[in-house]
Amino acid sequence: MSLIYWCEQAWLPEGVADGVLVEVEGARIAGVTRGEPGGARRLAGLTIPGLANAHSHAFHRALRAATQKGRGDFWTWRDRMYEVADRLDPDAYLRLARAVYAEMALAGVTCVGEFHYLHHGSGGTPYEDRNAMGHALITAAREAGLRIALIDACYVSGGPGGALAGTQLRFGDGDAGGWAARAEELAAAYGGTPGVRIGAAIHSVRAVPPEQMPVVVEFSHRHAAPLHAHVSEQRAENAACEAAYAASPVRVLHEHGALGPRSTAVHATHLSEADIELLGSSRTHLCMCPTTERELADGIGPAREVFDRGSPMTLGSDSHAVIDLFEEARAVELNARLATERRGHWSAAELLGAATAAGHTSLGFPDAGLLVPGAWADLVTVRMDTVRTAGASGLEAVAFAATAADVRTVISGGRRIVDEGRHVLGDVGALLAEAMEELR
Repeated sequence: MSLIYWCEQAWLPEGVADGVLVEVEGARIAGVTRGEPGGARRLAGLTIPGLANAHSHAFHRALRAATQKGRGDFWTWRDRMYEVADRLDPDAYLRLARAVYAEMALAGVTCVGEFHYLHHGSGGTPYEDRNAMGHALITAAREAGLRIALIDACYVSGGPGGALAGTQLRFGDGDAGGWAARAEELAAAYGGTPGVRIGAAIHSVRAVPPEQMPVVVEFSHRHAAPLHAHVSEQRAENAACEAAYAASPVRVLHEHGALGPRSTAVHATHLSEADIELLGSSRTHLCMCPTTERELADGIGPAREVFDRGSPMTLGSDSHAVIDLFEEARAVELNARLATERRGHWSAAELLGAATAAGHTSLGFPDAGLLVPGAWADLVTVRMDTVRTAGASGLEAVAFAATAADVRTVISGGRRIVDEGRHVLGDVGALLAEAMEELR
């Protein structure tokens, strides 16, 4: 079935244009032309491609505003996160993730990269289907109307030379070989499924010994799948890595084949000049998650420097302290201003490119994130008449003024999942409240 949408304004590869007709056939864009609306369905505002949330931990949403009392650091926050993880089973995770992904849809997200490491039951005992938690996440995304790259994480140690303990036992598969056997089952289950990619992750250098990393890398190569890793988020992480391996986390990943165009370094906050060169020259994607990085007091990473060396930048909401990729985008610029005392590091087009085309590519969907024929039919219309956007215009209005609350319509893979700011699943706030009530 063919549908035609008339966009009051649309962001095309050549720039913002008035009066754009987008023809949709099934899940794909069939044509993009200029013209009068005629009988087309009108999209009032500025329409941009669907956003890609390149780094998500769905269950962290239960921590929003719950970790703000008192003081602490990343490690005290992690203890609270483990408490939430310990209460989840596949059914509860399905309900929570479905609501979280619906919240993302309301914010204009049409594809999520779920960095998934909560694999097993209490004490590390596998479920009868040892990918039950992964299946729950994929089902949740599809019911909420999103495409998903399930970035399945290998997590086998509690630090260099350390064993898993407590809640961490739920994350592990014994060793990288055990992880690969389970991940292969997951890949086989979804091979050829539209809108689903199974990727791989080295959770971090502290969680995967270097000698086991090639197993994860080989899985990525065999399936032409995304390969992600948390990298240098904390100074303590760097210090432990250097003490154990006489190298930075970036260098360890480089020496074991884990960098490259299909790879993504998440956070990359504390980098040396040599690290920046290794990431950029390998064209490894850089995923910035500014709202989480400031929530956890991580620091401000050298995003512009890595980008200028050759790394495409992507964006993620990570712990979901906020789910708003417009906020993530402008925070990259505003953080750079704070760090350098200078303005104007990123253009609006660069920031929104990170939230769209670059993000989709890093998740294994290079045919998304642009309003061009043949691309996934993902259209997000941002209102230009709200108290935040009124009087502003162009991409700058979206990148530097709009919020998730200004998203009016979301079409994901040809399906309208948000209409006039309401998700097809209904009251998403109520869904979130009900899902989190079960975890108390």
